[in-house]
Amino acid sequence: MGARGSVATTAVAGCAAVTAGLQPATGMVTETPDFAGTGLPELSSFVFGGHDVASSPLPKRAEELAAGGVLPHGLPAAVRAELAAADEEIRMGGPLPGDTRDDEELIAAFAADITDFARRTGVARTVVVNVSSTEPAPADGDTRLPASSLYAAAALRAGCAYVNFTPSTGLRHPDLEAAADAAGVPYAGRDGKTGQTLLRAVLAPMFRQRALAVRAWSGSNLLGGGDGASLADPAAAAAKNAGKNRVLEDNLGTLPEGEVHIDDVPALGDWKTAWDHIVFEGFLGSRMVLQTIWQGCDSALAAPLVLDLARLTARAHEAGLTGPRPELGFYFKDPDGGSSALAEQYGALLSFAERLREAR
Repeated sequence: MGARGSVATTAVAGCAAVTAGLQPATGMVTETPDFAGTGLPELSSFVFGGHDVASSPLPKRAEELAAGGVLPHGLPAAVRAELAAADEEIRMGGPLPGDTRDDEELIAAFAADITDFARRTGVARTVVVNVSSTEPAPADGDTRLPASSLYAAAALRAGCAYVNFTPSTGLRHPDLEAAADAAGVPYAGRDGKTGQTLLRAVLAPMFRQRALAVRAWSGSNLLGGGDGASLADPAAAAAKNAGKNRVLEDNLGTLPEGEVHIDDVPALGDWKTAWDHIVFEGFLGSRMVLQTIWQGCDSALAAPLVLDLARLTARAHEAGLTGPRPELGFYFKDPDGGSSALAEQYGALLSFAERLREAR
């Protein structure tokens, strides 16, 4: 979902580039030796499709990303055939303004598109990954499911593994609890951990383990592109920040003073800057400060994780593992249970790899 966005385009182009030996699989954890012999699907076996409300074709979007320095110069031309093939499998998303279909009709239509994709392409199994723009959390009294939850419900109905890489509601809607329990598919989420929160998941345990009292933790994000535009909505930004705060509260035992501000700077495109200001207290009440600056390309950070998650959930589905997969919390700000400390999450992920290896 969000199949013509920056993250999806980078994932499709990157998968083709790695498969052809044009680029290394940098950033793909599943390509490291710890995941050898786990039976993960080969990248060369991937078939891409999806939904989006945007109409710009993937080859053109890839050219735009290359012009912005996200993709290597010349890569869009080198993998144009793969991008075009994926674009042929992208259908118009929704619900669009003026759509009179009710939730049940929309879910049925989306599920039919997914099952038709699987039938037409002959894939062994399908993974539905949400990489669309962040939506606000549902308001009290809303009688309709948000778009992310409609697609999550469609994934369940189509019998697909599901990954929510966004802060949007997805499967975390109370109306979907029973369907998720009964679906018999693996699912994971929520909100991919790619930059500022990745660093927080490393630093916060350090302070607690060294018995240093964190008094305040403030942050700021400057970003452009589709993410910047969608997060300019305060309600969408609040959904995003909830995951960032969870990492601090889980690791520190309490949520310190401070807020995270998100500013839309269109000129930055797919590049973002994240700044953190941490006030902590040491022995005899000595006050100290740690500041960090993270500058990176969000799409290049996210795309290899999306490919990892597609491989891991597909393999889990094949192995008969169902329900929420807290072992994949390594990839998320707001995971389905388990620790929020990165080192512990990585240990759980390696244990999961061993479980998949034993299931062969």
